[in-house]
Amino acid sequence: MTDVLQARQLPSTETDRLAVDTLRFLAADMVQAANSGHPGMPMGAAPMAWTVWSRHLRHDPAAPGWADRDRFVLSAGHGSALLYGLLHIFGYDLPESELRRFRQLGSRTPGHPEYGETPGVECTTGPLGQGLAMAVGMALAERMEHARYPDITDHHTYAIVGDGCLMEGISHEAGSFAGHLGLGRLIVLWDDNAITIDGSVDRSCGDDQLARFAAYGWHTEAVLDGTDVEAIDQAVRRAKADPRPSFIAVRTVIGRGAPGVEGTSKAHGSPLGAELLAETKRLAGWDHPAFTVPEVVRAACAELAAQGAREHAVWQDAFVAFSDAAPERAAEFCRAATRELPAGLDEALRSIVGTVPRATRQSSQACLDALRSVMPELAGGSADLAGSTGTVFGELVTKDDYSGTAIAFGIREFGMAAFMNGISLHGGFRVFGSTFLVFADYLRPALRLSALMKQPVIYVFTHDSVAVGEDGPTHQPIAHLDSLRVIPGLQVLRPADDAGTAEAWRLALERTDGPTALVLSRQSVPQLDRREFADDEPVSVEIVATGSEASLAVAVADRLRTHGYSVRVVPVLDRSQYAPGTAPTTVSIEAGTTAGWTGLVDVAIGIDSFGSSGPGDEVMAYFGFTVDQVVARIQDHLSERG
Repeated sequence: MTDVLQARQLPSTETDRLAVDTLRFLAADMVQAANSGHPGMPMGAAPMAWTVWSRHLRHDPAAPGWADRDRFVLSAGHGSALLYGLLHIFGYDLPESELRRFRQLGSRTPGHPEYGETPGVECTTGPLGQGLAMAVGMALAERMEHARYPDITDHHTYAIVGDGCLMEGISHEAGSFAGHLGLGRLIVLWDDNAITIDGSVDRSCGDDQLARFAAYGWHTEAVLDGTDVEAIDQAVRRAKADPRPSFIAVRTVIGRGAPGVEGTSKAHGSPLGAELLAETKRLAGWDHPAFTVPEVVRAACAELAAQGAREHAVWQDAFVAFSDAAPERAAEFCRAATRELPAGLDEALRSIVGTVPRATRQSSQACLDALRSVMPELAGGSADLAGSTGTVFGELVTKDDYSGTAIAFGIREFGMAAFMNGISLHGGFRVFGSTFLVFADYLRPALRLSALMKQPVIYVFTHDSVAVGEDGPTHQPIAHLDSLRVIPGLQVLRPADDAGTAEAWRLALERTDGPTALVLSRQSVPQLDRREFADDEPVSVEIVATGSEASLAVAVADRLRTHGYSVRVVPVLDRSQYAPGTAPTTVSIEAGTTAGWTGLVDVAIGIDSFGSSGPGDEVMAYFGFTVDQVVARIQDHLSERG
């Protein structure tokens, strides 16, 4: 592969100029045609993007999913027209007709890059900073995969970020994490144009970004002329030679070349207008109709794409040699890449089911212990809570040894979720991360992207109710279950015991089209006898419950039966799967808000206020979660109904 890379034929200076202008005006034409979008960033950042794609990015447009391709992330996703222009001129399946449909319903050129909608788009970006964090996750996955398969994995991850990405707090989490792990295959270029939507950056931010990233342990440098392809090229070469992650500040001018708006916020988020766009093209000597790609640019990109295909072919040969030398390991690589589950998974999970009461977070830890022997591609950790969340998992991944399976994400909940998205998008791993349920709020924007991108990331949320106890209302989730359940595409599972937890892990791992949240208890719960739930005879009361409240529902049912009521208990993992039966009275028991149960059942027993500090069993009793209190609630309702 190295010989092929060294043999690359680079475009000439004149071709560079034409290619950069092609990208600038394709972007401006797209925005103008849509009468919507962001022309300024692409017009200023086109030289750096062209430099990366023409000099450094190892990719094959005919095979966008090639496992050892370089990854390119446009974190500043509002500049999507720049990425679409690159994909178009390099020959991805993105024809001119799609450029002309920029931002239109059903097009492959949506307003922000969307994973799965456009060939060559590595992740969904737009929520600023998350693209940078996902690139960090991709770079970590590359190093972890290289540690396992050095013969067939060795690529780079590139990202272009904007000022908005760097102002968002997640940039700190991403920069710190990448520097700590020494992710030297990660190269980030900053579109340093000093402009945000509201005006100049210095209105709200005066950070020394180079010093900041240097403090994280990154290699840093600046390119003072963002139009200088040679200078950008040399900076990237130095970055690739450095063992640290690299941060390159490239000074650009937003809306470059557009008289009266270049260098101002006016170029950020509005079309230039027909007259200004025509004048900008005239000043640049661009005498072409809209959406033109000069033949010399098409030819140069076709040759670069052919070189990428040759690099891909070299890798294919390397993979064949690897397969011949180590067929079992090659089969393992392919199985993980396609997310096929290993043999023995069900047996491993069933082995954890016991008879002794324990917290479902401990049941989950037992599942992970069992999975280690059958699923080497499973990796993950916690936001500094592994012992508390039951996610202690194998050897630690470090900058000196990436072969482990345990990732210390640190106290970076938002970053953790975005890193997991990047790891999942990279492919080759199934990844999980954990924290307390109440802190799902800290990572929600990245979890939402997990669902939007249909990534099978697993979120392990523990300490799932006011039974947390003494830590008080700051740590006691109330509305969190319902807030997760309303996210489209997120599977929310709240198991009640060992068997339910094993089933929840199986469902999460079987899923390949979206994320799963496992919601687990801090306190011990009894093991349920599922034979009690097989009765489908007519009853007068049906009680549905999730998680730790399922055992309370069983005890309540037993008490009601002594009063002459016929009762059925329905423990559910996933509330969305529950459909009320024919019982005259239906009751839900869940230690959280009743909003999602109201209208689904006749009596919704829950908590619609913040929690309280005290021993967990006392707090549960205070909010009415005892057998006597629940039975009284149900009997009152039955009496009212006559």
